[in-house]
Amino acid sequence: MKAHFILYVGDQPKSSAFYRNALDQEPTLDADGMTEFTLNDGAVLGLMPEAGITRLLGELIKDPNAGHDIPRAELYLLVDEPQSYYERALANGARALSPLQKRGWGDWVAYCEDLDGHILAFAKREVESST
Repeated sequence: MKAHFILYVGDQPKSSAFYRNALDQEPTLDADGMTEFTLNDGAVLGLMPEAGITRLLGELIKDPNAGHDIPRAELYLLVDEPQSYYERALANGARALSPLQKRGWGDWVAYCEDLDGHILAFAKREVESST
């Protein structure tokens, strides 16, 4: 099964540029109405304009723009160099929330907020010794 995680964004080109720089990769799809980044063989991050999902589902859902700048999702990414990702995100407009530090569950994690208020976490698992 391949999972597509779609974040609703206020400005698709601006958010696409942010994630292109923060993730240090090019999108695998960049069309009017959807930008996608392949995170690994089983996961894709999609960016859809808030107006797009409203056009698609109309009155069946609440207007996602009403929740703009309110955390609606967390994207927790396990990466080799979380500090580098965190710094790139901040350099491209993310708001710093918490610097890289070891968390109670054992991961090293840095938290920031993307351009639309979604929480973005860059994490690395603590490698346990086999001794």
